[in-house]
Amino acid sequence: MLTVADLLTAALQSVKELMPWDLAEKMKERPELLILDVREPHEFAAMHIPGSLHVPRGVLEAACEWDFDDTCPELVRAREGEIVVVCRSGHRSVFAAEVMQRMGYSRVQSLKTGLRGWNDYEEPLVDGNGQPVEGDEADSFFLSRVRDDQKKPKD
Repeated sequence: MLTVADLLTAALQSVKELMPWDLAEKMKERPELLILDVREPHEFAAMHIPGSLHVPRGVLEAACEWDFDDTCPELVRAREGEIVVVCRSGHRSVFAAEVMQRMGYSRVQSLKTGLRGWNDYEEPLVDGNGQPVEGDEADSFFLSRVRDDQKKPKD
C-alpha cells in the first residue's frame, strides 16, 4: 500500500519546486507569471497571493481543457506559459503540477513549503476582498489542526 509520502516522493521525480524567495523574485521579473492556487474555496477566500488564479484541486483536470463546465480559459491559454502552483503546505501543489505536466503543461512548478512558507518569508497575502492580511492572522490560519481522532492510533 502506498502512503501520501510515497506518492509525493514519486511526484517529485518530475515536478520542480521553488522556494518562496525565488517565487517573489520571479514575480518581480515576470509580471505575466501565472500563480495557480489549488486550495479549497474557503482557504482562497481567507487569504491568497495577490493576483493568483484560483482553481480548486478537485476540478483541476477539467479546468485545464476546453469544453467543460469547469474550464478556466486563462489556465487553458497558459499551457505554454510559466505557472507556479501553490497550496497550503506544498503537497497538493506538487500533485497538481504532476497532473498538469501529464496534460502537456511543460513549464509548471510547485511552491515548496506552500503558502505557510510564503507567509513565513513575510510576503504579502490578501483576503477575498483584496485587503492585506496581517502576519499574525496568517500564522494562525496556517497552523496544523490535526485532531486526535485523525492521528494514527498508538499500538
